Amino acid sequence: MKINTKEKRKDKILDLLSGRKRISVKDNGSISAAVLIPIFFKHGEDHLLFTKRTETVETHRGQISFPGGVRDKSDKTLEETALRESFEEIGLIREDIDTLGAIDDFITGTGYCIYPLVAIIPYPYDFKVSEKEVAEILEVPVSTLLDRRNYIEDRNYIYKGKPYDYCAFKYGKHNIWGTTGRIVRNFLTLFYGWNFVDRR
Repeated sequence: MKINTKEKRKDKILDLLSGRKRISVKDNGSISAAVLIPIFFKHGEDHLLFTKRTETVETHRGQISFPGGVRDKSDKTLEETALRESFEEIGLIREDIDTLGAIDDFITGTGYCIYPLVAIIPYPYDFKVSEKEVAEILEVPVSTLLDRRNYIEDRNYIYKGKPYDYCAFKYGKHNIWGTTGRIVRNFLTLFYGWNFVDRR
């Protein structure tokens, strides 16, 4: 999906979202949560924004993730959850976020149901990072994620005694794995037509 302007990129994503039925997981006892998938344009190409969690947060310490968290009682929708958490974690103001729609829900091995909201954000941006939650912001080129040399998949991975769909994307010294890796894989498959099959 080669797109030269923000508006063309936005229109393409909206077309793809409206042309498919989103897989939505109904109440199955999982904890409701949401993340924002922030897309921005830098040096002529698409990037995704990730955060590296601190070593002091309660869960997933030190892991790479999208901004997001558990739905609060005050959140009327899961979209509100993603927007609220993005502001709390990295200072993204709602009015600066151009939300486009959500891709398929994801169930985690730790009992969460994740609602992934796709959005375009401005760049550059004056982020206000929560030092308690975020150790680092990562600006990852989509081209890096699409490079098969940076992709790992393990069909025999066992998590808590059960088979688990493990995949990871390498970005420098970082590994984007777990539920975030699976969300990235789905996002890139939907919007960039990439077929992630590790033949090794």
